[in-house]
Amino acid sequence: MTESPRPVTDADLHAFVDGALDEARQREVAAHLAAHPEDAARVTAYEAQNAALHVLFDPILDEPVAEALRGPARRGVPRVWAAAAAVALLAAGTAAGWYLHATVGTGSLEAAAIARRAAVAHAVYAPEVRHPVEVTADEEAHLVKWLSNRLGAPLRAPRLSDQGYDLVGGRLLPGAAGPAAQFMYENAGGERVTLYVTTELHGNRETAFRYVETGGVGAFYWIDGPIGYALVGGIEKPSLLRMARLVYEQLNP
Repeated sequence: MTESPRPVTDADLHAFVDGALDEARQREVAAHLAAHPEDAARVTAYEAQNAALHVLFDPILDEPVAEALRGPARRGVPRVWAAAAAVALLAAGTAAGWYLHATVGTGSLEAAAIARRAAVAHAVYAPEVRHPVEVTADEEAHLVKWLSNRLGAPLRAPRLSDQGYDLVGGRLLPGAAGPAAQFMYENAGGERVTLYVTTELHGNRETAFRYVETGGVGAFYWIDGPIGYALVGGIEKPSLLRMARLVYEQLNP
């Protein structure tokens, strides 16, 4: 008798963001997120909050310790200081999302959401053995035309053979409010990377590469006009960056 999948709890979502789940549970949660956009949005919000907290407090780690704090540690903490610390942490957590909007802008938040959806799609389909793609590389011309028509923009399947990865094929995916596409590549050792493409970003002009590690994989993502891209894989960051640059060069000859 096949066991029913365990329900995904809020604790699972936080552990997914922190990369604290084992590989099997990580895949289960990724599959859950692919089918439950409301939970995927919560995970994106958790990651945005984490990023905002780093923006707020990482610089403090490099500040010199105040002279008044260099003396012997005192037993106990005055209640007024404990209360102040609690209030400060609560305020930081509440304001983190707003601060992130102010520091990196809406475009970057949209790009981060692309990376999240791309990582979820990678976690769901990259391990597949029998059905990793909907249309195989043998029908590349049909695949590209089909996905281009569905996304409403001319798409291309970049060549990554110089990096040891060949096209496996691709599939249509649900995006935030419309269709998205995924191209999958594989090397001789069976390692896979995926390129996620969405055309839902009207009015954006951001092209800078950004990197995030989430769900046990890394992703380089960028926005080029109305099109967002994310290259995802469980490989070393320098190798993934070389491939991301190669993809960008081929898409912008």
